[in-house]
Amino acid sequence: LKDLSDDGHFTWFTNYSSRKAQELDANDKAALVFFWGPMERSVRVEGTVTKVSEEATAAYFRSRPRESQIGAWVSRQSSVVGSPEVLKAREWELIERFKGLDEIPVPDFWGGYQLEPTHIEFWQGRKGRLHDRLKFTPTPSANGRTWDRARLCP
Repeated sequence: LKDLSDDGHFTWFTNYSSRKAQELDANDKAALVFFWGPMERSVRVEGTVTKVSEEATAAYFRSRPRESQIGAWVSRQSSVVGSPEVLKAREWELIERFKGLDEIPVPDFWGGYQLEPTHIEFWQGRKGRLHDRLKFTPTPSANGRTWDRARLCP
């Protein structure tokens, strides 16, 4: 997760050839889960996913360290790689390729996604499995959006 935007979208960036991206291309519904086991807490965010604009992708890509920009070119995320040496060799090839360039171009296979939440659930573990669960659902309002709250059975 890279960002929670002012308009309430959860944003992340990845390789568009990755398994995650292929699954999102096939189904634009997704869930993000943040789990803290020792604290017996979690947050689940469900919603609809869209790609972020090329402009937003480029702006974020340019903000990353040069090594991370090259890393985006090196890694074919989720694909099988023979050894760490293969990645290192690819990295050196790309360092040479981009030597002398002030700005590394954004790979066409890399970019961002944003999830617009349709539900957010907060879970707190309790003794005897009588967990506390609160579900928030956005509702359009005159001020933009409000959140309806409901307590769920464990």
